[in-house]
Amino acid sequence: MDRADGAPYIRRVTAPILYSFRRCPYAMRARLAVAVSGLAVERVEVTLRDKPAALLDASPKGTVPVLVLADGRVIDESLDIMRHALRWNDPEAWLEREDAALIAGNDGRFKHDLDRYKYPDRHDSDPRAHRAAGLDWLRTLEVRLATSANLDGAERGLTDMAVMPFVRQFAAVDRTWFAAQDVPRVQGWLARHLASDLFVRIMERAPKIAPEMQEA
Repeated sequence: MDRADGAPYIRRVTAPILYSFRRCPYAMRARLAVAVSGLAVERVEVTLRDKPAALLDASPKGTVPVLVLADGRVIDESLDIMRHALRWNDPEAWLEREDAALIAGNDGRFKHDLDRYKYPDRHDSDPRAHRAAGLDWLRTLEVRLATSANLDGAERGLTDMAVMPFVRQFAAVDRTWFAAQDVPRVQGWLARHLASDLFVRIMERAPKIAPEMQEA
């Protein structure tokens, strides 16, 4: 059901539940913000070919991440989950380092080419053409990183954590090819964030069985 202001509601739960899929870049960026904020959630790993009914009740579109708050409110867009967690607590001031235009470019142009490079059979696409287009977009990041260690300054912020999981996925399609490209700042930036304690922590495996969603 919905509240009068339009925000979706389901049954109250005993603790916030974060439905996730470990390798999904959208889910990764949500987990990064939740983890750095210290927001306590019950993380549930979803098997995409057998989605739990509780997930579909919360968000019929059936994609992850989905955050079900203790009062029953549902947040089912990754950037909204990031902002919700950081508005609750933002110890590293990530919200001060958010470039909406750059994130939109990542989620639009770059994600379009990433999908068609990684899954050419699914999209009936030319992977080399989309790999080249994706690399061209990474060169815009290379330029940004020429003046600072991160995309929005010296310290990591929301922009870095929203974009990095997608660059990780692009690099992983062909690691040898990616390592040979002339984007050393992007390569170093990516390697540094992948080696961070925060990223290692959010990639730890979690249970795949949903906790009971009891009435409060």
